[in-house]
Amino acid sequence: MMLFKRYEKYCKLRKSGHTGTLDPFATGVLPILIGQATKASKYLVEHNKTYIATIKLGEKTQSGDCETNVIQSANVKDLCETEINAVLKSFIGKSMQVPPVYSAIKKNGKKLYEYARQGIKVEVEPRKVEIYNIELMKWENNKKEITYKVECSKGTYIRSFSEDIAKKLNTLGYTKSLIRTDINEFSIKDAVKIENINNKQKVLEKIIPLENLFKNKEEINLEDKKYKHFINGVMLTVDKKDNIYRIYNNGIFVGIGKVKDNLLKRDIIASGINF
Repeated sequence: MMLFKRYEKYCKLRKSGHTGTLDPFATGVLPILIGQATKASKYLVEHNKTYIATIKLGEKTQSGDCETNVIQSANVKDLCETEINAVLKSFIGKSMQVPPVYSAIKKNGKKLYEYARQGIKVEVEPRKVEIYNIELMKWENNKKEITYKVECSKGTYIRSFSEDIAKKLNTLGYTKSLIRTDINEFSIKDAVKIENINNKQKVLEKIIPLENLFKNKEEINLEDKKYKHFINGVMLTVDKKDNIYRIYNNGIFVGIGKVKDNLLKRDIIASGINF
């Protein structure tokens, strides 16, 4: 919360938020939305994500990561990179995944990790996920640790995924470390490091305009009269397909609109940032 308040102060805006929550033990990209851009979160949560994860084979923990105790051990047979690669590649495509019991998914109005901490067992429904690409980065035989890079759909739990990989290798495993490197166009190479969060200039240099978030969407330029109607929430008749559009007035970006059944409706109005 203090992090968001700092961004609000720098940009002289009244609201901020984030999309793409990270597990407490994980590091990496966490997009922060400020001002009117907070309304874009509904689009950003659909984005694919890329992670680098390390699995510790031969042990299972309560939460599937390094933050809880080991509750079970198993032997790890001799493995080679070819065998590990084959197992990893076998997960590419769509499948049903059971989320970890230590997660923020709600059941009957209560988060799963709250049940888990109380020792209450609940049935967790599987969810459809998709693995787009996966590659082995390192196999450390002496440590029995696999490091892999995976591009996956929203809703994919890497902790569960690592356990599934270990199971297919006929052993147990948990996620020892996890880095989120990308959320669609948001990359870790463009992120502000947490140690620089007090550096106002570094923070402001990394701000991405709302217009850029939708750079792949077609634009609609409105003349003054239609622009005023658009700003006031009046739906405009347009000859466009159902989609999201960047809206301009005399070449100046003013926000995001949605077209449905040839009617353009205001969605997000851009607000300036006082640097």
